[in-house]
Amino acid sequence: MLHLRVIAPSEQSSAVVELLAADPGVTHLVVLPGAARQPAGDYVTCDVVRESADGVLSRLQELGVEAHGAIAADDVELTLSEAADRAAEEAPGHGEDAVVWDEIAAKTGEQTVLTGTFLALIVMATMIAGIGVLLDQPILIVGAMVVGPEFGPLAALCVALLRRQPRVVGRSVQALTVGFVVAMAATVLSTWALTAAGLVGRDMLLAERPMTDFIWRPDALSWVVGLLAGVAGMLSLTSKKSGSLVGVLISVTTVPAAANVAVASAYGVWHEAAGSALQLVINLAAIVLAGLLTLVVQLCWWRHVARRAAHAVPRQRADQRPGPVTASRRPRRDGG
Repeated sequence: MLHLRVIAPSEQSSAVVELLAADPGVTHLVVLPGAARQPAGDYVTCDVVRESADGVLSRLQELGVEAHGAIAADDVELTLSEAADRAAEEAPGHGEDAVVWDEIAAKTGEQTVLTGTFLALIVMATMIAGIGVLLDQPILIVGAMVVGPEFGPLAALCVALLRRQPRVVGRSVQALTVGFVVAMAATVLSTWALTAAGLVGRDMLLAERPMTDFIWRPDALSWVVGLLAGVAGMLSLTSKKSGSLVGVLISVTTVPAAANVAVASAYGVWHEAAGSALQLVINLAAIVLAGLLTLVVQLCWWRHVARRAAHAVPRQRADQRPGPVTASRRPRRDGG
């Protein structure tokens, strides 16, 4: 359930209240006329079940509330209310599967900004993976996968492609490109430094590495794993299953592939660098394709649910109309 806070200009307040009151997924509606000061207007709050939230937010934006007022939404962790239970039962679909598109766009949009934190995380993750490649240690590879922040811009890219937002697409591609280039360059330098210190050597890269050589030897399964990870990652994002997202990060070899490119380039092992680069491209492309297709399926499904609900409401109202008053039901006027 989401808690909505709406500042509605006085001329739009009645339309906003009617819109919210008419939706079966909305409950706990409170109106405070003239309570808002900046921007000025009426303060309207309510709770809305997640399966109805996207439609409510879309209709509020169609009214233009955000132009002269404001719309904010927060997750409600606990609700003890029979009215809320009824709203969940009457709203179409299931809250666990619901997608709130504005929420997803806001969440992923924040992860397209090329910040110092993003660069630091992807550099550290690639360096860790580079050491893991040389030592043939899967535990370091797994750790690097979890630390790597690249899924944020990948998810944002999928959402932006679906919503046709070229600016967000550009920022996502920029964050990924700059992030991986800087991370690989830093890993090349760190590999040279560790080699000069006598901690690692070229012979470690050329030795048999049965635990990690899959990183630079892509095959058809690399594409399959990337597709499955993209679907799972997008589902975990849209359904707020952060625990599942950790498993997705562990299953995708984007950061390890970039690390192998850097380490192999540092030692001039170009065939291995090329194989790792191909692995990186395959995984990035598979994740984006699978994530985009997942969003398209979810969008089509919820449009289907909304159409079914719209057709069901008139029939439900017709069924609830009172029938003709019979003699047995006619109210008595004698006080008996």
